This record gives sequence, C-alpha cells and structure tokens, in this order.
Amino acid sequence: EGISDDKARDIGKFVKALPLKGIQHQVQGNQLRIIGKKRDDLQETIAALTEHDFGVPLQFNNFRD
Repeated sequence: EGISDDKARDIGKFVKALPLKGIQHQVQGNQLRIIGKKRDDLQETIAALTEHDFGVPLQFNNFRD
C-alpha cells in the first residue's frame, strides 16, 4: 500500500530536523528509506518516528546488522 508523496515529504522533513548526523532519507515509490551508518542513530530515528503521529501506520524493516 505505501504512503503518499506528501506524507513521505513530511516524514522526510521531520527526519532531517532531527539532531542526528549521518542520517539521510530517500523516497522510493511508496516507501521512505532511512539510511545511516550507525545502528544507534537509526534506532533513535525509529524511536522519534514512532513517538510522532503522522496519521499513517509506519512499518520498519531491513535493519542494519
């Protein structure tokens, strides 16, 4: 199903505003990909995204090992 372009842009702006270095976002069709070198930064990003209500259900997969 995925998310709309507007929601992806809103979430992307939210991620960009986070005080974490090395975190990037990328819109891929109906998905938003969050990229980061450090696992801890990715986990902090996920925590911030789950705390914020974007009006759409979020799903996280393909974690960095």
